[in-house]
Amino acid sequence: MIIGLTGSIATGKSTVSRMLKQKGYPIVDADEISRLVAEPGSLVLDSIAEAFGTDILLPNGSLNREKLGSLIFNDEEKRKKLNGIIHPAVRQEMIRQKEEWLEKGANTVIMDIPLLFESKLQSYVDKIIVVSAAPAIQRERLIARNGYSAAEADARINSQLPIAEKEKGADAVIDNNGTVEETENQLDEILMKWK
Repeated sequence: MIIGLTGSIATGKSTVSRMLKQKGYPIVDADEISRLVAEPGSLVLDSIAEAFGTDILLPNGSLNREKLGSLIFNDEEKRKKLNGIIHPAVRQEMIRQKEEWLEKGANTVIMDIPLLFESKLQSYVDKIIVVSAAPAIQRERLIARNGYSAAEADARINSQLPIAEKEKGADAVIDNNGTVEETENQLDEILMKWK
């Protein structure tokens, strides 16, 4: 079974991903892969620099994610341009890693894809777990974790598909408004139900 794990910013998806990894499940991590495909010397990074200018590179030749993020965050056209460069390479590598795990004999592979619904990747997985948290909790976590102002936190939350929309597309929802133990208990129940 291929399980898609998703959520929204600061809902706790990474926490659930770590739990799955500790339980021995192989994880294909889209965020990790997007960093991997844009390493110095890669065609993807060359294309990004060509599209957005070399000042989005750090002195060591790697991508200045902060700078690129601020460039594309409020600009739909630039965001689409960047996604057009990165997404095909990320998808290809995600499929390669998934196939590799299956060849090694894995029965279950977790595909950790933050933008699973936004990128319309539902067909990549058999079941979808959405990690959910109330917007007020997302905001609190973002302010605490990233030092954002309330307005910055809200802007980031609102830039994504509402979590309620993601829940509608889920086969299972983990309510991550409570303790880590409560979250893990919900995860264990889902894994048991899905065998």
